[in-house]
Amino acid sequence: MVTGGVRIDRVVTSGEFRLDGGSWTVDNNVWLVGDDTGVIVIDAAHNAEAILAGIGGRQVAAIVCTHGHNDHINAAVELREATGAPIWLHPGDRMLWDAEHSVPPDHDIVDGGRFEIEDVVLQVLHTPGHSPGSVCLFAPQLNAVFTGDTLFAGGPGATGRSYSDFYTIVDSIRYRLLTLPTETVVHTGHGDTTTIGSERPDLPTWIERGH
Repeated sequence: MVTGGVRIDRVVTSGEFRLDGGSWTVDNNVWLVGDDTGVIVIDAAHNAEAILAGIGGRQVAAIVCTHGHNDHINAAVELREATGAPIWLHPGDRMLWDAEHSVPPDHDIVDGGRFEIEDVVLQVLHTPGHSPGSVCLFAPQLNAVFTGDTLFAGGPGATGRSYSDFYTIVDSIRYRLLTLPTETVVHTGHGDTTTIGSERPDLPTWIERGH
């Protein structure tokens, strides 16, 4: 979607997700929100060169991590070195970051915080459950929310691993995401986009299904 000069681009990268002694090959969505001159990167996953190609020489204002799982942050430091942009992470996920990187992120994400690119504001919604520091970014001017691994097409993100909790993620989705406008497009960390209106009716089914 385009508002004024600001648009949403997607770069899909592939690599390994590791947690609790297991590893899985995954495709990740890296979201670029910006215009022809500047951009915010959401989730620097796997392949800094591919992300830089998507950026296309634009100035990077921020590298924002929706959470600290390695497949969402493993290209962040290399991207910072290439662009000079600061890395933002919620402090609740610092232990996950430290398991992947020996250098710290630059800034803490806080609930209610804001990232701005031109006339577009991305509002921070703290949505724990998939991990303690998971956040989503709501951009009302773009009719969009970037949910990382909190909400997918078809239900909540996984909660059967360390630092996760099913009932916490359900509450986060119920009270922070499903209250957004029905037509809001959900840009996920993996897989296809969906809408709040498409997912909202299925909440009772998710709860019955459990994790």
